Amino acid sequence: MKPPFKLEHNIKQYNFHESLRYLEHIGKLKYGATFKIHKSDIKVIYKLLVHSLRDKENCKKHGIDLDKGILLNGPVGCGKTSLMTLCRYFTEVQNSYLIKTTRDIALEYNKDGFPAINKYGKTPKIYCLDDLGIENAVKHFGNECNTVAEILLHRYELQVNQGIITHATTNLNAGELEKMYGSRVRSRLRSMFNLVTFERESTDKRK
Repeated sequence: MKPPFKLEHNIKQYNFHESLRYLEHIGKLKYGATFKIHKSDIKVIYKLLVHSLRDKENCKKHGIDLDKGILLNGPVGCGKTSLMTLCRYFTEVQNSYLIKTTRDIALEYNKDGFPAINKYGKTPKIYCLDDLGIENAVKHFGNECNTVAEILLHRYELQVNQGIITHATTNLNAGELEKMYGSRVRSRLRSMFNLVTFERESTDKRK
């Protein structure tokens, strides 16, 4: 099954319902036949797709800033990582992003030290930092560092200076993120991200 549009399309040529069918199709190919789109998640998926497709008209209607990335928030198991993975199929090459869990980034710091921070914080690539807040504080030769907080601060500078956005997922609320990363990072998050939130009662898709 081919995408219901070409990515260099005029935005009016795509059909949201066809896009949903295509997303579900590639979801089944990637995650198995049990993957499906839940009706309760359609509003969230709509916002993700109009951002991925850079649909300026509908982004404006829903208060989505294309100069910012997506911060996808929701309870454990609601499908945040899966949807961010599938939305990559709807982005143009220059807006494509790599997904990296914060736990793996912290482990890289433990092994490699500050080059890991430079890799994810200063490299002019678009990253999706998956599961903000699940990583543990780690040390490299005795130097403890809030690795992801440092990366977020660097990526804020990338956005300001080069227009390179960042995406992220988390199941933490704003207060929990501030406790984890500090007030300085929390203030930057407002400038970096469009907050897209699942309902708290969203189904655990892993069951």
